[in-house]
Amino acid sequence: MSSVNDESGRRRLGRGLAALIGDASSEFEVVERVRGLRKVAIDLIRANPKNPRRLFKEEELDELAGSIHQHGMIQPVVVRPAPGGGNGYELIAGERRWRAAQKAGLHEIPVVIQDVTDREAMEIAIIENVQRQDLNPLEEAMGYDQLIQEFEYTQNDLAAVIGKSRSHVANTLRLLKLPESVKQYLNDGAMTAGHARALIAAPDPAALAKRIVEEGLTVRSAETLAQATISEPHGRAKTAKPDKDADTRALEKRLSDVLGFSVEIRHKPNGSGEVRLHYASLEQLDDIVRRLEV
Repeated sequence: MSSVNDESGRRRLGRGLAALIGDASSEFEVVERVRGLRKVAIDLIRANPKNPRRLFKEEELDELAGSIHQHGMIQPVVVRPAPGGGNGYELIAGERRWRAAQKAGLHEIPVVIQDVTDREAMEIAIIENVQRQDLNPLEEAMGYDQLIQEFEYTQNDLAAVIGKSRSHVANTLRLLKLPESVKQYLNDGAMTAGHARALIAAPDPAALAKRIVEEGLTVRSAETLAQATISEPHGRAKTAKPDKDADTRALEKRLSDVLGFSVEIRHKPNGSGEVRLHYASLEQLDDIVRRLEV
């Protein structure tokens, strides 16, 4: 665990990532600024079996291959010497570009060679993909889980390394608990991570997911629908209490529409009462806290 918490090592890795993927104003600058850039035969490079990105759409690869065929490969991939002393190199970041270069018929491609550990290679792969928004939510969750399981990261450690909040890490990891049918909707792009997070605590997330997709519900509508089923048996939506007057229900709706959260107003006989805000995720709770602090 000491290596995970080594702040100087973390800063060093961060600077390396900035040089490789975060600081260039254009892809052309990356090639010219990174030291150690060289060209390597494409058949000496192998994919990383632990790459968090698993899905590569053929139509996107074909489009990128066409661009590479016309303009060449502008941005290098990041590799490391093959683990175990074998010949060649293992990809750290840039598998999509590597695959497209093969489709374009390139025999060699520009690479940046980094001598890094398994842990650092995994960090770079995840950060590069997250910064480029190349991972779907499940791939991101599986990458986080892999760092936690293999390298004993805490959620706080992981949040610091990837530059995200702890609540983002926690909520992303929770997606792994969803039924396979819901995960498939995520992989297909039929619903967003926001939709899926709203279903995590629901009694029947698969049924709610089907309804969300079929009806094209927004994230806010999905959150309201999920919240309505959480405390009811068999996932039945809650109904308004008969003793709640129309004015109170109208005020609840008005506040809910303004705040974007489910609001409940409870009157007491002595004239006092309560206003309750219901949240469906830790990110929603963070949003509530930020609004109250303004």
